[in-house]
Amino acid sequence: MLSFTRRAVFGLSLLALTACSDAKVITEDTPLVDLGDFAFGHNVVVATDATKAPFSRTESEENIEVAIKDAMQARFGRYDGDKLYHIGIKVDAYGLAAPGIPVLFTPKSVLVLSVNIWDDSKGVKLTEKPKLLTVFEGASGATLVGSGIARTKEEQLEILSRNAALKVERWLQENGQWFGIEPIASDSSDADEAKAALEVLAPEAAEEAAQQATNSN
Repeated sequence: MLSFTRRAVFGLSLLALTACSDAKVITEDTPLVDLGDFAFGHNVVVATDATKAPFSRTESEENIEVAIKDAMQARFGRYDGDKLYHIGIKVDAYGLAAPGIPVLFTPKSVLVLSVNIWDDSKGVKLTEKPKLLTVFEGASGATLVGSGIARTKEEQLEILSRNAALKVERWLQENGQWFGIEPIASDSSDADEAKAALEVLAPEAAEEAAQQATNSN
């Protein structure tokens, strides 16, 4: 069992990986970022055998796939560059927070994704290995009182999907060389993403690893 202090540290570490707020619904006024010659090709999302986090409500694979595909299309279908790029997403795990004790002890909703991208004109996959992205609900009034209390699972999934599309967009900017533009700096490391994913998929293993790290210091 995590102590109060360690739960506090855990909660703050998760907040560090989230945006300050949830991604807004895409409208005609939503600004585009510079993605060079990018145009959206195939939009592939697979949630088969996705792991459900221990705290999660249950959602169907089909609903998860549709929600993420819709969010990806809304964000990336606006780009009209000269080359097609295909994006494939495997949903490794999901968590749609159930009602619980508010604030510190309430888990956040989460998606753990493996993402690949292909350059259509070259017929090659640009990712040597899938990019792991761990996506949370942003900090808001709803998450402070408890996402499972304030939001339905459909609302949680919609918000997570928008946040996922935004995070994929940021990842593409970090690899601007693919699209003939200057890359931007990364705002989280692969180690950060893997640590957050481990805390979702195997919380007991994450706690054991944290304890070992503490004892070795």
